[in-house]
Amino acid sequence: MASSGKECVIDAVDHRGFDARRSKTGRWRAAWFIIGVEVAERFAHYGIGSNLISYLTGPLCQSTAVAAANVNAWSGISTILPVLGAFVADAFLGRYRTIIIASLVYVLGLAFLTLSAFMIPNTTEVTSSPSSFVNAFFFFSLYLVAIGQSGHKPCVQAFGADQFDEKNLQEYSDRSSFFNWWFLTICAGISLAILVVVYIQEYVSWALGFGIPCVFMVISLALFVFGRRSYRYSKRRQEEEANPFTRIGRVFFVAFKNQSLSSSELCIAELEANPSQDSPEELSCLNKALLVPNDCLDGEVACKSGDVEDATALIRLIPVWLTTLSYAIPYAQYMTFFTKQGVTMERTMFPGVEIPPASLQALISLSIIVFVPIYDRVLVPMGKTITKDPRGITTLKRIGTGMVLATLTMVVAALVESKRLKTAKEHGLIDQPNTTVPKSIWWLFPQYILLGLADVHTLVGMQEFFYSQVPTEMRSIGMALYLSAFGVGSLLSSLLISLIDLTTGRDAGDSWFNSNLNRAHLDYFYWLLAVVSAVGFFTFLFISRSYIYRRVDGV
Repeated sequence: MASSGKECVIDAVDHRGFDARRSKTGRWRAAWFIIGVEVAERFAHYGIGSNLISYLTGPLCQSTAVAAANVNAWSGISTILPVLGAFVADAFLGRYRTIIIASLVYVLGLAFLTLSAFMIPNTTEVTSSPSSFVNAFFFFSLYLVAIGQSGHKPCVQAFGADQFDEKNLQEYSDRSSFFNWWFLTICAGISLAILVVVYIQEYVSWALGFGIPCVFMVISLALFVFGRRSYRYSKRRQEEEANPFTRIGRVFFVAFKNQSLSSSELCIAELEANPSQDSPEELSCLNKALLVPNDCLDGEVACKSGDVEDATALIRLIPVWLTTLSYAIPYAQYMTFFTKQGVTMERTMFPGVEIPPASLQALISLSIIVFVPIYDRVLVPMGKTITKDPRGITTLKRIGTGMVLATLTMVVAALVESKRLKTAKEHGLIDQPNTTVPKSIWWLFPQYILLGLADVHTLVGMQEFFYSQVPTEMRSIGMALYLSAFGVGSLLSSLLISLIDLTTGRDAGDSWFNSNLNRAHLDYFYWLLAVVSAVGFFTFLFISRSYIYRRVDGV
């Protein structure tokens, strides 16, 4: 096994590049090093993002609707950019080097963000908006962090899962367990950020609250480099066209050129390439790449059947990815409107102890920490005995379960918000937005906990699904696809908020997102998202019934 930092593309067919002699303890030791890196990164990310709407509506003096749209936009872009980072990793640099470079950019962005906070006076009462330069420098720093995440996020998790060889039945089962424990441990980092960093931001200093995540990212980078000798690296494909994007892109190119070939020629090519296939007609347009037309150039050859299968697998992912957007849009609300709801409510948890509203986001992580061991150690073994699947249930069924829970989350959120508005009206607080509504913030607990349970199913299920269903040497792209669904979902949420705010706020009307939440109608918005989530689930159910999983030899 290589001990250097050089990392190369995994062979999609031959996994003999893996060190088969490495013990289970050795595999998990390397995995825990990588998990530790991600825990620190998630601490840094949530140390910024979980309370970002409070910073925008406070020191930066933005309205609730504008701030929510900005948070969603940043969250969306920071989870779409990993597609670019994954491309660079899989096509050129490899995962290890991409993580190193991305971490350096990440640290630089956090340092600039801390500096921008020093430029704004740390006072409890904001009297005027900061200068245009301070605003521009803040958003430049914020999106520099997003660029750092673009290479870090998809590669670290894929690199961690690479420590388990899917050709080995025991390691294949361990890999599924890895995704569960990965999610549990990063939730510990998220909870720590939400409980500690958010408190420091609210009651001590925003600059210190942004500086602590910067320190954690420096620790993350040092930890990752320290564990380099324990990692499992893999061989580069020996074929001439090792770049997976070139190899699979050629399938689409050749198939397009061969559109004029007869169906009889195509059928013969399909049967010769895959004599045991169940459905020769499936995606036959791509199977035309198995033939070379008569007018081809000298030396031109047909695409290999494995390349066509890989291209077909990518096409199959598109409808699944599209339907998961209906989960990502409701998911985007917990960092914005859930937090703003809490600002208006009674936040005294115990006598003399008042918590920042963003701290409730820790309930999502805490519910995950409690439920993941139950899922991994109780429900999965029970599922294995029934389904004979090493994962307990298929990843698509796991994703679908979470989508149902997300719909229920939006229903509960709508009911709670309706009750909060009714309480404000009963106490004559409609036009007193700065007066606390006499309703405990405990009422928000169920929607946070339900969202955590939904994450255990859909979030973890999507991670494993997109990692396993892409060609092996494109698994950074697989992680990026999962992230990009949440990125696009956040951007769609931002667009939806802006359109609804423009429509409902015209002619001096009360916008659904009025800065005075007692005159707003977040409950209407939550009901709308519940409908979107439900429609998305039924569409997902229809698509998943016909989905054909990518074959993995030896499992």
